[in-house]
Amino acid sequence: MLMALGQFVFDMNTLAFQQLQRKTQWKHRASSRVGARDARQFTGLGDDTFTISGVLAPELTGTLSSLDELRAMGDTGEAYVLVDGAGTVYGAYLLEDLSADGSHIGIDGKPRRVEFSISLTRQDDDQASSMAQKGAS
Repeated sequence: MLMALGQFVFDMNTLAFQQLQRKTQWKHRASSRVGARDARQFTGLGDDTFTISGVLAPELTGTLSSLDELRAMGDTGEAYVLVDGAGTVYGAYLLEDLSADGSHIGIDGKPRRVEFSISLTRQDDDQASSMAQKGAS
């Protein structure tokens, strides 16, 4: 297992990725000052995003239905727990974007090579825990 998003497991049988990018931001409010650089004050955590990308080759590895499963997960608007293969839990993430570019189209009209990219954004911890409490009640 490379990574799991909720019950969806990224691996050779579903959707193996070649690149994993993480971007973490922090918020700083700027106040103008005369004759000096702006003063900055830390105001909190910003976005924490992952971009997962790779190539799907259904004849060799993965399935086209894996992309459909991720689209269905995104349609719910729910956040899913993101865990890597070593067991590190990153938190609850929303599916923000999924793009797929198919090529090498076979005689059945299906692509034999699909480049994909998935964007995930961390859900606020307070919102994620309130969603979990709603589901439990």
